[in-house]
Amino acid sequence: MASTVTVMDDVARIQRAIIDFLQDRLQPKLDKLKAGDDETRQRLIDEHRPAAWLADAVRRVGQIQLVSHAVKFTHPSADGSSLASRGNPAAPPLELGTHTLGDDWAPDVVGNAAALDVYKFLRLKVDGRTLLERAEAGDPALAAALSDDPAQAGEWLSAFAGLGRSRGRPASHKLARQIYWPVGEGQYHLLAPLFSSSLAHAAYRRINDDLFSDGAKAAREARRAGKHSERGFRDYPRLAIQSFGGSKPQNISQLNSERRGENYLLPSLPPVWKSAEVKPPLGCDTVFMARRQFGARPEVRRLAVVLRDFLVSVRNAPSNVRIRATREQLVADLVDQVLQMAAELRTLEPGWSVGEGCRLNLDEQCWLDPLHHRDDEASQAHYLGGAWKDEVCRRFAAWLNGRLQTDKTGFGDDEALEWRRVLDRELNLLKENLGDE
Repeated sequence: MASTVTVMDDVARIQRAIIDFLQDRLQPKLDKLKAGDDETRQRLIDEHRPAAWLADAVRRVGQIQLVSHAVKFTHPSADGSSLASRGNPAAPPLELGTHTLGDDWAPDVVGNAAALDVYKFLRLKVDGRTLLERAEAGDPALAAALSDDPAQAGEWLSAFAGLGRSRGRPASHKLARQIYWPVGEGQYHLLAPLFSSSLAHAAYRRINDDLFSDGAKAAREARRAGKHSERGFRDYPRLAIQSFGGSKPQNISQLNSERRGENYLLPSLPPVWKSAEVKPPLGCDTVFMARRQFGARPEVRRLAVVLRDFLVSVRNAPSNVRIRATREQLVADLVDQVLQMAAELRTLEPGWSVGEGCRLNLDEQCWLDPLHHRDDEASQAHYLGGAWKDEVCRRFAAWLNGRLQTDKTGFGDDEALEWRRVLDRELNLLKENLGDE
């Protein structure tokens, strides 16, 4: 008995939702009528009675189809197949597609624009379920709400449930996009890429919320005023809008109509790298001791602090593989920074090291401005001798030891011997790299 009462209550709620939907459609049409146009008024009222409207809706539901990928986004006159799919569940996790939408997946509808009101009807929610979901599940409460005749109710339920079914065999069209994809031995597949309206709709809603929602506007205002905001905001520079359907976006699809025919395009461009201007080290005799040179580079400062703090943290620990590997990696990263600085300074015009204001020692001139020494015999002889490499490594080692020296990192005999072994190995690698440049 309780179950029967529950079903009857469900039927009553569905019928109430149907009546409200039809009244909301009818009233604006009645309001536009001129006084005394009783014939038209009565005709509209009759057309919007539940039995009459539902019978007409069942006839028209076959003119529309539930899809996710619509062919008319390729060309408005293309008559090929559209597709209803939640995407490829086997796609790699970092690939963006319809499969990534999850619960945000929103189906679209294509077909006769004059029948889109049927889809709006099927989107009505009663107790958290749409009428379409109920129809697909064969809900007896919806069947009873549609008609008192069980046979007719079953037919109508089946007709509405067919909205999401495929229509005939998949077919492309001469105005659709097609790609011949080779599969070997002179064979190929003919691929027909389709626009994912469901994915475009999710992006459209997300970007619109980021740009125009009250929360985003309040967050931007808080930033301008220098105040705290619980919500952040996103900007989309160089955002473009692609239009589908012109003045009749509903002819493309239902979701396209809801987007007013707009589709956002993010700039798919490689980043423009803007490097800081490379300036020669002026007014110093070595780049390793000057205040604004090697030691001032942000990554060098960070690595030196990390290495120093690490040595302090393990100063009383017995040496093991992890400690040695971490220490050697940090020193190697600092050596990489030495080579990076040299590569940047070598992009300067040859001869900068003997220009006005530059007091760099001859060893580092050979290292950082090698092309200049082709025109000077004495400098060229010094460069070819290679002793400058040892001097560059010695200065780097002196700089590094100075950066690491604290009252907690004083090296005893054993520690000093181990540290020199590590540093010598890295300096030998550095020397080899200096010779390769």
